[in-house]
Amino acid sequence: MSRIYDRVALIGLGLIASSMAHAMRRHGLAGEITGHARSMETRAVAREIGLCDRVCDSAAEAASGADLVVLCVPVGAMGQVAAEIAPVLKPGATLSDVGSVKREVIAAVGPHVPQGVHFVPAHPLAGTEHSGPHSGFAELFENRYCLIIPQEGVDRDAVARLEGFWRAMGALTDEMDADHHDLVLAVTSHAPHLIAYTMVGVADDLRRVTDSEVIKYSAAGFRDFTRIAASDPTMWRDVFLHNREATLEILGRFTEELFALQRAIRTGDGDLLFDYFTRTRAIRRGIVEAGQDTDAPDFGRTKRG
Repeated sequence: MSRIYDRVALIGLGLIASSMAHAMRRHGLAGEITGHARSMETRAVAREIGLCDRVCDSAAEAASGADLVVLCVPVGAMGQVAAEIAPVLKPGATLSDVGSVKREVIAAVGPHVPQGVHFVPAHPLAGTEHSGPHSGFAELFENRYCLIIPQEGVDRDAVARLEGFWRAMGALTDEMDADHHDLVLAVTSHAPHLIAYTMVGVADDLRRVTDSEVIKYSAAGFRDFTRIAASDPTMWRDVFLHNREATLEILGRFTEELFALQRAIRTGDGDLLFDYFTRTRAIRRGIVEAGQDTDAPDFGRTKRG
């Protein structure tokens, strides 16, 4: 695979950034990889494992002279980081991100983007419950979608180059409007995570079931809820605060569906339950057929994630 950018700067060195670094190295996509993390401890780990060619002590140092700068920090911090690095972004560079909320990230970052810098938001739909520079692996993006959110008037060559970069790391790419992205992600990611956190919280509150029983007797459903609920608290706090409207809309619909199922169970309406589960099972089969998961009992997940 040929080099796409001479220098790539990763701001934030968690799961996504570390996986990008490994994938770039594997496929020879960058001449140099620089990185920065706010935590001194995280920077020390990144240096120890040789994650980047240079781990810098400031975001501005990492971004200076880079052809592609990717914001891999929680969405609530992106505006502040963009303001910090704006003075050093070189003309012709591309600024992107990996946040799972787009409208509010665009509003926070956009005003800081200098003239001549191409701002192309993106969101790789890939992840595990693990975080930190140790958690990344080159295969994370393979056969997973990366949604590109081009803004009106953006340079199409910069968009095409970024899409080619993600495809070279193994991802599938698609373009989407920011508001539609936030609604789609509220359905496919944000609301399910909130429900998972809630279900684990219910188990914690239900004192008739002891902690040891919850841990020892976790059947597949609860086990998978706890896997999702192990995700990074800072990231998910910011996601819900910055995608309120879409998440609340989906949670409202979820509550309506839940009430309908409660009524069916209370009244013994087996036909409604059977029809509902048949319809939702078909959606699950569609996910498997689209290659976005496997029907193996363990979902094809390795211990790594």
